[in-house]
Amino acid sequence: MLRDHSSDRARREADKAFKPAKTQKPMTDYAKDQHTFNQNRERLKAERLAREAKAKSRSE
Repeated sequence: MLRDHSSDRARREADKAFKPAKTQKPMTDYAKDQHTFNQNRERLKAERLAREAKAKSRSE
């Protein structure tokens, strides 16, 4: 019977050590829209900077 207690204790300690990571709360519609907007803005900014650099190198 003592062995059962030690294995239970070991199992509890292992469960504590290997707890699943805290999951993030699902994003709200507003947060999803903001995230999408920011990604699109960054993509467009990168494309604009690339076009400007290309045009600048051609003019020089």
